[in-house]
Amino acid sequence: MKLKGKVAIITGAGSGIGRATAILFARRGGRVVVGDVSSENGNETVRMITDNGGEGMFVKVDVANGTEIENMVRRVVSRYKKIDILVNNAGIRGIGTALTTSEEQWNRVIEVNLKGVFLCSKMVIPEMRKKGGGVIVNVASESGIIGEKNSVAYNASKAGVVILSKCMALDHSGDNIRVNCVCPGQTLTPMLEETIRKSGDPDEVLKNFQSIRPIHRLGKPEEIAHAILYLASDEAGYVIGSTLVIDGGYTAQ
Repeated sequence: MKLKGKVAIITGAGSGIGRATAILFARRGGRVVVGDVSSENGNETVRMITDNGGEGMFVKVDVANGTEIENMVRRVVSRYKKIDILVNNAGIRGIGTALTTSEEQWNRVIEVNLKGVFLCSKMVIPEMRKKGGGVIVNVASESGIIGEKNSVAYNASKAGVVILSKCMALDHSGDNIRVNCVCPGQTLTPMLEETIRKSGDPDEVLKNFQSIRPIHRLGKPEEIAHAILYLASDEAGYVIGSTLVIDGGYTAQ
C-alpha cells in the first residue's frame, strides 16, 4: 500500500493513462481525485475505483481554465484537508504543420497540454507547502524530446512540459516538493485509437506504429501508470527533475 492515506489529484483521469493511473493509485491505498472534462468518463473511472473497494471522487475540470482548477483544489482541500500528489496528465492531440495548424488549434493545444500543467501546479503547490511537501508528476511524451512530422503544436507543448518540470523541480525542491515527468511512447489509449481510426488506412497505420519500435508493439496504459506510481511513491525520494522515457526503445534508435 505505497500510497496509503495519501490524496492524489489526477487530471485527464477519465480514460487512457489517467484512468489506469487512478485505478492503480486507489489499489495502492490512495484517495484519488479524478479530474476530467468529461463527467461521463470521470464518473465511470470513480465507479471502477469504488467497485474494487477504493476511494475516489470526481471533479469536472478543464485544465485550461484557472477558475475551474481553483474550484477543484478548493473541493479537494475541503474534503481531505490536504493534497499529497498531483499528476498532470490531461492532454489533447494536435495534427498539423506550421502552415496547416490554425492559430485557434495551436492555442488550444498549448493551453491544455502546457498551460494546464502550469496552472494546476501553481494552484496545488501552495497546498503542498502547507503540509510540508508533496509530489508532482507531469505526463509529457516522447514527442517532447524528438521531432515529428505534422505535429508542431503537440510536440512543442510536450517539449514545454519536459522543461517546465525541470524548472519547477529546481524551484520547489527546497519546499520538499519533488517534480518529475514521464515521456510515454505511443500507448494504446482512446486518443491514439481515434488518431488511427481517422487515418486513411487504420490497419496500415497501426502496423507502422508497431513496426518502428524495437519492441514491435504499442505501450499499455497500465505500464505508464506503474512508472507514475513509482515517481509518486516514497521509494523515489531521491528522484528530482528527471524525465523517465517509456517508449519501447523508440528514442534509443
